[in-house]
Amino acid sequence: MTTIRRIGVLTGGGDCPGLNAVIRAVTKTAMHQYKLEVLGIEDGYLGLIQNRMRLLQWNDVSNILTLGGTILGTSNQANPQCFAIERSGKTEWVDVTDRVVDHVRANELDAVVCIGGDGTMTGAANLIKNGINCIGVPKTIDNDLEGCERTFGFDTAVHTAVECFDKIHTTAMSHHRVMVVEVMGRNAGWLALHSGVASGADVILIPEIPYDLDVIAAVLYERSKKGKRFSILCVSEGAKPKGGDVVVQRRVETSPDPIRLGGIANKLVADIEERTKLDARATVLGHIQRGGSPTPADRVLATQFGYHALEILMKGAHGQLVVQQAGRLAEVPIESVAGKQRKVPPDDPLVSTARAVGTCFGD
Repeated sequence: MTTIRRIGVLTGGGDCPGLNAVIRAVTKTAMHQYKLEVLGIEDGYLGLIQNRMRLLQWNDVSNILTLGGTILGTSNQANPQCFAIERSGKTEWVDVTDRVVDHVRANELDAVVCIGGDGTMTGAANLIKNGINCIGVPKTIDNDLEGCERTFGFDTAVHTAVECFDKIHTTAMSHHRVMVVEVMGRNAGWLALHSGVASGADVILIPEIPYDLDVIAAVLYERSKKGKRFSILCVSEGAKPKGGDVVVQRRVETSPDPIRLGGIANKLVADIEERTKLDARATVLGHIQRGGSPTPADRVLATQFGYHALEILMKGAHGQLVVQQAGRLAEVPIESVAGKQRKVPPDDPLVSTARAVGTCFGD
Protein backbone atom coordinates (compact mmCIF):
# COMPACT_ATOMS: atom_id res chain seq x y z
CA MET A 1 0.00 0.00 0.00
CA THR A 2 1.26 3.49 -0.85
CA THR A 3 1.48 6.27 1.76
CA ILE A 4 -1.67 8.24 1.00
CA ARG A 5 -3.13 10.28 3.85
CA ARG A 6 -5.12 13.11 2.24
CA ILE A 7 -6.73 13.41 -1.18
CA GLY A 8 -8.74 15.96 -3.11
CA VAL A 9 -11.76 15.36 -5.33
CA LEU A 10 -13.15 17.65 -8.04
CA THR A 11 -15.86 17.62 -10.70
CA GLY A 12 -14.95 19.38 -13.94
CA GLY A 13 -16.71 20.29 -17.18
CA GLY A 14 -20.45 20.07 -17.74
CA ASP A 15 -22.57 18.58 -14.97
CA CYS A 16 -24.39 15.28 -15.35
CA PRO A 17 -26.39 12.84 -13.22
CA GLY A 18 -24.16 10.58 -11.14
CA LEU A 19 -21.47 13.06 -10.12
CA ASN A 20 -22.63 13.04 -6.52
CA ALA A 21 -22.68 9.24 -6.53
CA VAL A 22 -18.98 9.24 -7.42
CA ILE A 23 -18.16 11.90 -4.82
CA ARG A 24 -19.99 9.77 -2.24
CA ALA A 25 -18.20 6.56 -3.23
CA VAL A 26 -14.76 8.19 -3.29
CA THR A 27 -15.23 9.94 0.04
CA LYS A 28 -16.87 7.10 1.93
CA THR A 29 -14.37 4.54 0.66
CA ALA A 30 -11.51 6.84 1.61
CA MET A 31 -12.89 7.43 5.09
CA HIS A 32 -14.36 4.03 5.91
CA GLN A 33 -11.84 1.68 4.35
CA TYR A 34 -8.61 3.67 4.38
CA LYS A 35 -9.06 6.33 7.10
CA LEU A 36 -8.07 9.15 4.74
CA GLU A 37 -8.99 12.81 4.80
CA VAL A 38 -10.83 14.10 1.73
CA LEU A 39 -10.93 17.71 0.56
CA GLY A 40 -13.71 18.72 -1.79
CA ILE A 41 -12.38 21.10 -4.45
CA GLU A 42 -15.02 23.63 -5.44
CA ASP A 43 -15.95 24.37 -9.07
CA GLY A 44 -13.49 22.03 -10.72
CA TYR A 45 -10.10 23.38 -11.72
CA LEU A 46 -11.27 26.86 -10.76
CA GLY A 47 -11.15 25.74 -7.13
CA LEU A 48 -7.57 24.57 -7.57
CA ILE A 49 -6.62 27.86 -9.21
CA GLN A 50 -8.29 29.95 -6.49
CA ASN A 51 -7.45 27.59 -3.60
CA ARG A 52 -11.08 26.92 -2.67
CA MET A 53 -11.24 23.56 -0.89
CA ARG A 54 -13.08 22.21 2.13
CA LEU A 55 -12.71 19.15 4.30
CA LEU A 56 -15.54 16.71 3.61
CA GLN A 57 -17.23 14.93 6.50
CA TRP A 58 -19.25 11.72 6.37
CA ASN A 59 -22.55 13.59 6.61
CA ASP A 60 -21.56 15.86 3.73
CA VAL A 61 -21.75 12.92 1.35
CA SER A 62 -24.67 11.06 2.90
CA ASN A 63 -28.03 11.10 1.11
CA ILE A 64 -26.55 12.43 -2.15
CA LEU A 65 -26.60 9.18 -4.15
CA THR A 66 -29.88 10.08 -5.86
CA LEU A 67 -29.15 13.80 -6.22
CA GLY A 68 -28.37 15.21 -9.67
CA GLY A 69 -25.67 17.80 -10.31
CA THR A 70 -22.65 18.10 -8.03
CA ILE A 71 -22.40 19.33 -4.44
CA LEU A 72 -18.90 20.62 -5.23
CA GLY A 73 -19.91 22.73 -8.19
CA THR A 74 -18.19 22.65 -11.56
CA SER A 75 -16.77 24.86 -14.30
CA ASN A 76 -15.99 24.36 -17.97
CA GLN A 77 -14.16 27.67 -18.29
CA ALA A 78 -11.13 27.04 -16.07
CA ASN A 79 -8.04 25.60 -17.73
CA PRO A 80 -4.87 26.09 -15.64
CA GLN A 81 -2.73 26.04 -18.80
CA CYS A 82 -4.80 28.75 -20.46
CA PHE A 83 -6.66 30.79 -17.85
CA ALA A 84 -8.46 33.99 -18.80
CA ILE A 85 -7.74 37.11 -16.73
CA GLU A 86 -8.75 40.73 -17.28
CA ARG A 87 -6.03 43.37 -17.51
CA SER A 88 -6.72 46.96 -18.53
CA GLY A 89 -10.08 45.97 -19.96
CA LYS A 90 -8.59 43.21 -22.10
CA THR A 91 -8.66 39.42 -21.77
CA GLU A 92 -5.26 37.80 -21.44
CA TRP A 93 -4.45 34.09 -21.33
CA VAL A 94 -1.92 32.93 -18.77
CA ASP A 95 -0.56 29.59 -17.56
CA VAL A 96 -1.35 29.25 -13.83
CA THR A 97 -0.24 25.63 -13.45
CA ASP A 98 2.44 26.62 -10.94
CA ARG A 99 -0.23 28.26 -8.80
CA VAL A 100 -2.30 25.06 -8.85
CA VAL A 101 0.72 22.95 -7.89
CA ASP A 102 1.44 25.30 -4.98
CA HIS A 103 -2.15 25.02 -3.74
CA VAL A 104 -2.12 21.22 -3.97
CA ARG A 105 1.10 21.07 -1.96
CA ALA A 106 -0.01 23.70 0.56
CA ASN A 107 -3.11 21.60 1.28
CA GLU A 108 -0.93 18.47 1.56
CA LEU A 109 -2.88 16.55 -1.06
CA ASP A 110 -1.23 13.25 -1.98
CA ALA A 111 -3.51 12.80 -5.00
CA VAL A 112 -6.49 14.38 -6.75
CA VAL A 113 -9.45 12.39 -8.06
CA CYS A 114 -10.60 14.22 -11.20
CA ILE A 115 -14.15 13.42 -12.28
CA GLY A 116 -14.86 14.62 -15.81
CA GLY A 117 -14.64 14.20 -19.56
CA ASP A 118 -11.98 14.79 -22.17
CA GLY A 119 -11.36 18.41 -21.15
CA THR A 120 -10.96 17.47 -17.50
CA MET A 121 -8.60 14.64 -18.40
CA THR A 122 -6.52 17.01 -20.54
CA GLY A 123 -6.18 19.22 -17.47
CA ALA A 124 -5.28 16.21 -15.34
CA ALA A 125 -2.60 15.15 -17.83
CA ASN A 126 -1.00 18.58 -17.42
CA LEU A 127 -0.99 18.25 -13.62
CA ILE A 128 0.54 14.78 -13.87
CA LYS A 129 3.42 16.20 -15.91
CA ASN A 130 3.92 18.71 -13.11
CA GLY A 131 4.22 16.11 -10.38
CA ILE A 132 0.61 15.84 -9.17
CA ASN A 133 -0.85 12.34 -9.02
CA CYS A 134 -4.31 12.38 -10.60
CA ILE A 135 -6.79 9.51 -10.82
CA GLY A 136 -9.52 10.06 -13.40
CA VAL A 137 -13.17 9.02 -13.33
CA PRO A 138 -14.99 9.23 -16.70
CA LYS A 139 -18.04 11.46 -16.81
CA THR A 140 -20.08 12.74 -19.74
CA ILE A 141 -23.60 12.41 -21.07
CA ASP A 142 -21.99 12.29 -24.52
CA ASN A 143 -20.35 8.88 -23.86
CA ASP A 144 -17.41 10.07 -25.96
CA LEU A 145 -14.38 9.55 -23.73
CA GLU A 146 -11.64 7.61 -25.50
CA GLY A 147 -10.85 4.18 -24.03
CA CYS A 148 -14.13 3.89 -22.11
CA GLU A 149 -17.13 2.08 -23.57
CA ARG A 150 -19.62 3.58 -21.08
CA THR A 151 -19.47 6.76 -19.00
CA PHE A 152 -21.87 7.45 -16.16
CA GLY A 153 -24.50 10.07 -16.97
CA PHE A 154 -25.09 8.67 -20.45
CA ASP A 155 -27.81 6.22 -19.43
CA THR A 156 -29.74 8.93 -17.58
CA ALA A 157 -29.45 11.35 -20.50
CA VAL A 158 -30.81 8.71 -22.89
CA HIS A 159 -33.72 8.00 -20.53
CA THR A 160 -34.51 11.73 -20.27
CA ALA A 161 -34.34 12.21 -24.04
CA VAL A 162 -36.55 9.21 -24.74
CA GLU A 163 -39.20 10.42 -22.29
CA CYS A 164 -39.29 13.69 -24.25
CA PHE A 165 -39.43 11.88 -27.58
CA ASP A 166 -42.39 9.81 -26.36
CA LYS A 167 -44.31 12.98 -25.56
CA ILE A 168 -43.37 14.63 -28.86
CA HIS A 169 -44.49 11.48 -30.67
CA THR A 170 -48.08 11.91 -29.54
CA THR A 171 -48.34 15.56 -30.51
CA ALA A 172 -46.71 14.79 -33.88
CA MET A 173 -49.43 12.22 -34.50
CA SER A 174 -52.17 14.64 -33.51
CA HIS A 175 -50.99 17.51 -35.70
CA HIS A 176 -49.55 15.46 -38.57
CA ARG A 177 -46.23 17.21 -38.39
CA VAL A 178 -42.56 16.56 -38.96
CA MET A 179 -40.94 16.96 -35.56
CA VAL A 180 -37.21 17.65 -35.44
CA VAL A 181 -35.70 17.06 -31.99
CA GLU A 182 -32.16 18.25 -31.24
CA VAL A 183 -30.12 16.44 -28.61
CA MET A 184 -26.66 17.11 -27.19
CA GLY A 185 -23.48 15.19 -27.94
CA ARG A 186 -21.06 17.75 -29.39
CA ASN A 187 -19.12 16.01 -32.18
CA ALA A 188 -20.10 12.48 -31.18
CA GLY A 189 -23.44 10.88 -32.02
CA TRP A 190 -23.85 8.33 -29.24
CA LEU A 191 -26.67 10.17 -27.47
CA ALA A 192 -28.61 10.78 -30.69
CA LEU A 193 -28.06 7.21 -31.86
CA HIS A 194 -29.25 5.53 -28.66
CA SER A 195 -32.15 7.89 -27.93
CA GLY A 196 -33.21 7.81 -31.59
CA VAL A 197 -33.27 4.02 -31.74
CA ALA A 198 -35.00 3.74 -28.35
CA SER A 199 -37.72 6.19 -29.39
CA GLY A 200 -38.28 4.76 -32.86
CA ALA A 201 -37.17 7.91 -34.69
CA ASP A 202 -37.68 7.73 -38.45
CA VAL A 203 -34.51 9.71 -39.16
CA ILE A 204 -31.37 9.87 -37.02
CA LEU A 205 -28.68 12.39 -37.90
CA ILE A 206 -25.28 12.13 -36.23
CA PRO A 207 -21.99 14.02 -36.80
CA GLU A 208 -20.18 10.95 -38.07
CA ILE A 209 -22.56 10.50 -41.04
CA PRO A 210 -23.08 13.79 -42.95
CA TYR A 211 -26.62 14.04 -44.30
CA ASP A 212 -28.12 14.81 -47.70
CA LEU A 213 -31.27 16.94 -47.51
CA ASP A 214 -32.61 15.35 -50.70
CA VAL A 215 -32.42 11.91 -49.07
CA ILE A 216 -34.29 13.14 -46.00
CA ALA A 217 -36.96 14.83 -48.14
CA ALA A 218 -37.44 11.63 -50.15
CA VAL A 219 -37.95 9.62 -46.94
CA LEU A 220 -40.52 12.10 -45.65
CA TYR A 221 -42.38 12.06 -48.99
CA GLU A 222 -42.39 8.26 -49.05
CA ARG A 223 -43.80 8.08 -45.53
CA SER A 224 -46.51 10.55 -46.49
CA LYS A 225 -47.46 8.47 -49.54
CA LYS A 226 -47.82 5.39 -47.35
CA GLY A 227 -50.27 7.19 -45.07
CA LYS A 228 -47.77 8.10 -42.35
CA ARG A 229 -48.87 11.64 -41.65
CA PHE A 230 -46.04 12.47 -39.26
CA SER A 231 -42.31 11.84 -38.88
CA ILE A 232 -39.79 12.11 -36.05
CA LEU A 233 -36.20 13.23 -36.63
CA CYS A 234 -33.58 12.79 -33.88
CA VAL A 235 -30.71 15.16 -34.59
CA SER A 236 -27.38 15.50 -32.82
CA GLU A 237 -26.30 19.11 -32.25
CA GLY A 238 -23.13 18.33 -34.20
CA ALA A 239 -24.87 16.94 -37.30
CA LYS A 240 -23.94 18.59 -40.57
CA PRO A 241 -24.82 18.31 -44.28
CA LYS A 242 -22.49 16.75 -46.80
CA GLY A 243 -19.97 19.36 -47.77
CA GLY A 244 -21.29 21.71 -45.09
CA ASP A 245 -20.43 22.60 -41.54
CA VAL A 246 -21.96 22.44 -38.07
CA VAL A 247 -24.35 25.12 -36.80
CA VAL A 248 -22.65 27.26 -34.15
CA GLN A 249 -24.94 28.88 -31.61
CA ARG A 250 -22.30 31.17 -30.12
CA ARG A 251 -18.69 31.46 -29.01
CA VAL A 252 -17.46 31.79 -25.43
CA GLU A 253 -14.00 33.25 -25.83
CA THR A 254 -13.06 32.76 -22.16
CA SER A 255 -13.62 29.00 -22.41
CA PRO A 256 -10.94 26.44 -23.36
CA ASP A 257 -13.54 25.07 -25.81
CA PRO A 258 -15.15 28.28 -27.15
CA ILE A 259 -17.50 26.73 -29.72
CA ARG A 260 -21.08 26.20 -28.52
CA LEU A 261 -23.06 24.09 -30.96
CA GLY A 262 -26.82 24.46 -31.34
CA GLY A 263 -29.48 25.44 -33.85
CA ILE A 264 -29.35 22.53 -36.28
CA ALA A 265 -32.99 21.62 -35.52
CA ASN A 266 -34.26 25.07 -36.51
CA LYS A 267 -32.14 25.02 -39.65
CA LEU A 268 -33.50 21.63 -40.64
CA VAL A 269 -37.10 22.73 -40.05
CA ALA A 270 -36.61 25.67 -42.43
CA ASP A 271 -34.90 23.44 -45.00
CA ILE A 272 -37.56 20.71 -44.77
CA GLU A 273 -40.49 23.09 -45.06
CA GLU A 274 -38.92 24.81 -48.06
CA ARG A 275 -38.06 21.53 -49.77
CA THR A 276 -41.17 19.46 -48.98
CA LYS A 277 -43.90 21.98 -47.99
CA LEU A 278 -44.61 19.73 -45.01
CA ASP A 279 -45.45 21.31 -41.65
CA ALA A 280 -42.41 20.97 -39.38
CA ARG A 281 -41.49 22.02 -35.85
CA ALA A 282 -38.23 22.06 -33.88
CA THR A 283 -37.62 21.09 -30.26
CA VAL A 284 -34.24 21.58 -28.58
CA LEU A 285 -33.91 19.45 -25.45
CA GLY A 286 -30.84 21.35 -24.24
CA HIS A 287 -29.76 21.18 -20.62
CA ILE A 288 -32.75 19.13 -19.53
CA GLN A 289 -30.61 16.17 -20.64
CA ARG A 290 -28.00 17.00 -17.98
CA GLY A 291 -30.38 17.29 -15.06
CA GLY A 292 -32.36 15.12 -12.72
CA SER A 293 -31.75 12.08 -10.59
CA PRO A 294 -29.44 9.42 -12.08
CA THR A 295 -30.93 6.13 -13.22
CA PRO A 296 -30.19 3.00 -11.16
CA ALA A 297 -27.66 1.91 -13.81
CA ASP A 298 -25.78 5.22 -13.52
CA ARG A 299 -25.88 5.10 -9.72
CA VAL A 300 -24.31 1.65 -9.74
CA LEU A 301 -21.70 2.53 -12.39
CA ALA A 302 -20.75 5.79 -10.66
CA THR A 303 -20.39 4.00 -7.32
CA GLN A 304 -18.22 1.32 -8.89
CA PHE A 305 -16.04 3.93 -10.61
CA GLY A 306 -15.56 5.88 -7.37
CA TYR A 307 -14.64 2.77 -5.39
CA HIS A 308 -12.28 1.51 -8.10
CA ALA A 309 -10.53 4.89 -8.23
CA LEU A 310 -9.65 4.60 -4.53
CA GLU A 311 -8.66 0.95 -4.88
CA ILE A 312 -6.10 1.55 -7.62
CA LEU A 313 -4.82 4.71 -5.93
CA MET A 314 -4.12 2.86 -2.69
CA LYS A 315 -2.37 0.12 -4.65
CA GLY A 316 0.06 2.64 -6.09
CA ALA A 317 -1.59 3.79 -9.33
CA HIS A 318 -0.36 7.07 -10.80
CA GLY A 319 -2.03 9.04 -13.57
CA GLN A 320 -4.65 6.41 -14.37
CA LEU A 321 -8.22 6.75 -15.66
CA VAL A 322 -10.85 4.29 -14.46
CA VAL A 323 -12.73 2.84 -17.46
CA GLN A 324 -15.25 0.21 -18.39
CA GLN A 325 -14.08 -2.14 -21.14
CA ALA A 326 -15.93 -5.26 -22.27
CA GLY A 327 -18.26 -4.80 -19.30
CA ARG A 328 -15.45 -4.87 -16.72
CA LEU A 329 -13.64 -2.13 -14.80
CA ALA A 330 -10.08 -1.42 -15.83
CA GLU A 331 -7.72 1.53 -16.07
CA VAL A 332 -5.73 3.29 -18.79
CA PRO A 333 -3.17 6.12 -18.59
CA ILE A 334 -4.88 9.52 -18.51
CA GLU A 335 -2.30 10.86 -20.95
CA SER A 336 -3.43 8.26 -23.52
CA VAL A 337 -6.97 9.70 -23.67
CA ALA A 338 -6.35 13.42 -23.06
CA GLY A 339 -7.68 15.56 -25.88
CA LYS A 340 -9.26 12.61 -27.69
CA GLN A 341 -12.91 11.87 -28.46
CA ARG A 342 -14.58 8.51 -29.01
CA LYS A 343 -16.95 8.79 -31.95
CA VAL A 344 -19.54 6.48 -33.49
CA PRO A 345 -18.05 4.25 -36.20
CA PRO A 346 -20.25 4.43 -39.33
CA ASP A 347 -20.47 0.62 -39.22
CA ASP A 348 -21.33 0.45 -35.51
CA PRO A 349 -23.66 -2.52 -34.82
CA LEU A 350 -26.40 -0.21 -33.55
CA VAL A 351 -26.23 1.84 -36.77
CA SER A 352 -26.60 -1.40 -38.74
CA THR A 353 -29.51 -2.47 -36.56
CA ALA A 354 -31.30 0.84 -37.07
CA ARG A 355 -30.78 0.69 -40.84
CA ALA A 356 -32.19 -2.85 -40.88
CA VAL A 357 -35.50 -1.67 -39.42
CA GLY A 358 -35.79 1.18 -41.89
CA THR A 359 -34.24 4.10 -40.02
CA CYS A 360 -32.72 6.75 -42.29
CA PHE A 361 -29.35 8.33 -41.47
CA GLY A 362 -29.62 10.94 -44.19
CA ASP A 363 -27.06 9.32 -46.44
